[in-house]
Amino acid sequence: MTEHAATAQPRILILARGLTFRAGLRVARLRHWLAGRLPPPARGRLAGNVRAAELAGLAFAFRARAVAIVVVSLWLLVLVPWPRDLYYLAVAGLFFLLGYVPYRLRHHPRAGAIKLAFTVLDIALVTTAIIMPPPAGLGVDWPVQTRLRTPEFLYLLLLLGEAALTYRPLAVLWTGTWIAAIWSFGVWLVYGREDTVRFADIVHDGRLSADAALRIFLDPAFVGLTPLWTQAIVTGLFTLLLAIAVWRGRGTMLAQVRAEVVRADLARYVSPDVADALTARAHAGFGAPQTRVVAVLFADVVGFTGMSEGLGPERAFALLRGFRERCCKVVFRHAGTLDKFLGDGFMATFGGLDGRGDGAARAMACAVDLQREVDAWNAKREARGAAPVRVAVGVHCGPVVIGNIGADQRVEFTVIGDVVNVASRLEAATREVGGRIVVSECCFSAARPEVAAHFTRTLPLTLRGRTQPIVVHVAE
Repeated sequence: MTEHAATAQPRILILARGLTFRAGLRVARLRHWLAGRLPPPARGRLAGNVRAAELAGLAFAFRARAVAIVVVSLWLLVLVPWPRDLYYLAVAGLFFLLGYVPYRLRHHPRAGAIKLAFTVLDIALVTTAIIMPPPAGLGVDWPVQTRLRTPEFLYLLLLLGEAALTYRPLAVLWTGTWIAAIWSFGVWLVYGREDTVRFADIVHDGRLSADAALRIFLDPAFVGLTPLWTQAIVTGLFTLLLAIAVWRGRGTMLAQVRAEVVRADLARYVSPDVADALTARAHAGFGAPQTRVVAVLFADVVGFTGMSEGLGPERAFALLRGFRERCCKVVFRHAGTLDKFLGDGFMATFGGLDGRGDGAARAMACAVDLQREVDAWNAKREARGAAPVRVAVGVHCGPVVIGNIGADQRVEFTVIGDVVNVASRLEAATREVGGRIVVSECCFSAARPEVAAHFTRTLPLTLRGRTQPIVVHVAE
């Protein structure tokens, strides 16, 4: 073997392996496209959310099917005389049952295969009801060939609409294929009957006058294959177009589900309102600095350092986690933004994103609600012999600059301004004045009456680092 041949052989093997891998990847993608499934990397909550959307689609498809059955049944009552309408109503009832069984089994591990199997039964039932005449005594004595001239074939296309509601392109392709196959089989059986009149049996030399062709066409026993070919072609094209539409709709659904999962994950790291604003307006320069009137709330566990010394690391961690869980619940309940955790405390803002204009009132209500939550928590702690927790709260409002701050690699959405400093010092002043909540006059004036009733003292207070006193209100 020459040196050139020796080096060419590994290259050919590498090329063959690469082509095999690409072909396998394309086959896998096609298989997942047809099945309407997520690609293999999609797992966890994303797959669970997609599954929930698919189940919702199946449930909606069944409801749409039930509405269609009711509409068609009412139309049959008007169109079909008694007692033949009873026969078609029984067919409608059986059709409803064939849809109800897979609907009830939609949580089964093989629910998809069950639905596809019952789809074949649906098509077979509707085709039989269209082509086969009612039992003796209920129908009219017309040749069976005349049943192929009515527009009832359109009822089969309704099954394609039901399949499209399942978010699965495979269901659409499966339904369209079986409609064409079963309907063609039924027409072929009628076409092959001995009493059927066919052009092929009459025309031998390819010549037939227009009058003679019209007489054949108007013969009740005549069956032509041209309508069948038209129905098959239209069904195929409609199926293909609808499958593409479902595939694109499924892509939109997957994008929406992914966005919901990303938003849920993002809300674990930032406040939910920030996550909503970020996902909704990320393309519009979210976080650009702007000036707004915002209420700022600071809260802190009083004496946490001394408490943690006697608790040990694990119990101190559990105490801090319990405090933060309750704080998040209360702040989010009042549509606040949890700006940051500060060791054993936190900073929250109100009115920075929503622009509702009631940030101060919500901050005041949040402060009072937070103390109620702490009181309920202390009742549980005292019942098991644990020391109570005291939380100090300070609230102030005013104009601030709100937006992103930081480097390109790491930014923080926060507020900057003197209002933040004042709110922090009001929280620290609770030790000096002996209250649990200290708020500035501008916030108190915006409080609701039921919230303002908790504040029993009003006094001037000179904050650390400032020369002019401010009027504050204190809640014990």
